[in-house]
Amino acid sequence: MDIDLPTVWAGIIAFAVLAYVVMDGFDLGIGILFPLFPEKEDRDVMMNSVAPVWDGNETWLVMGGGGLLAVFPLAYATILPALYAPLTVMLLALVFRGVAFEYRWRSDTGSRRWDVAFFGGSAIATFSQGIALGALVQGIRIEDRAYAGGWWDWLTPFSIATGVALLAGYALLGACWLVLKTEGTLHAYARKLAMRAALATLAGMGLVSLWTPFLNPGYLERWFGWPTIGFSLVVPLLVAGAAYGLWRGLTRGPDWLPFLSALSLFVLGFAGVGISFYPWIVPFALTIEEAAAPDESLVFLLWGSVVLLPMILGYTAYAYWVFRGKLRHGEGYH
Repeated sequence: MDIDLPTVWAGIIAFAVLAYVVMDGFDLGIGILFPLFPEKEDRDVMMNSVAPVWDGNETWLVMGGGGLLAVFPLAYATILPALYAPLTVMLLALVFRGVAFEYRWRSDTGSRRWDVAFFGGSAIATFSQGIALGALVQGIRIEDRAYAGGWWDWLTPFSIATGVALLAGYALLGACWLVLKTEGTLHAYARKLAMRAALATLAGMGLVSLWTPFLNPGYLERWFGWPTIGFSLVVPLLVAGAAYGLWRGLTRGPDWLPFLSALSLFVLGFAGVGISFYPWIVPFALTIEEAAAPDESLVFLLWGSVVLLPMILGYTAYAYWVFRGKLRHGEGYH
């Protein structure tokens, strides 16, 4: 039986990107929520809750970006020029955020400044990711297998709306993580913030979802044609179920339910993007087959992923298992 290698690799890269979004999303959300917690002790607990895992979470970003370059070089060569500005800002913000994360523990007098830097790096990185996603969804102009757009094509009302929606979504993940990992007054306040972030996230998802089909006739046909209309009809019900789980978990518990429900919202949103795109890797301009490297390269890289993926998943699962449970004031990685 022949294996459709480009599609297999598209699935692997999509999984890596989704893993990055759901794992790094909550720790970026912690940074976004930082200004809302005035007490240094609370901010210390918030940082300690992600300290053992935050850098490992970004492994998936490297895998997704590196995999795109190796497996779909033509897509990489067309997407990157279109999104140079937001992706460069995102990477710089992530670097600055990582420095702030470590330095705030080394400086008693400057910890407040590093807190501001941690918030700024988290918020800017998140907003840049949303901008990049929105720009990709709205379409990239390609002529003769090369980017043919302008420097500012990525900056549109739709991409800005996507960036704002992602800020709300990551804040929701961060707040639900705090509900899962903390106790006392911090835990109670995180519940309130999670409820507000949930409303903002659902509003953002609704706005982007209603806007997307009108960006391109292909989306309209994709969402309301057969058989994908079945997905369009089922997703609102699944989103409603996730929203109910979120509300129930935040009002009655258990504490793991809000985080799981928030992750479900992201998975559903990501699945919606995947359904809208397939078989395109650059919407309505470049298909997965057209952008893929030769089969020989795909086979060679696939063998490497068969070894590396279980290792990364195993290490990640072990790290989360070791540092499971509630975190109290005065405890933590640092």
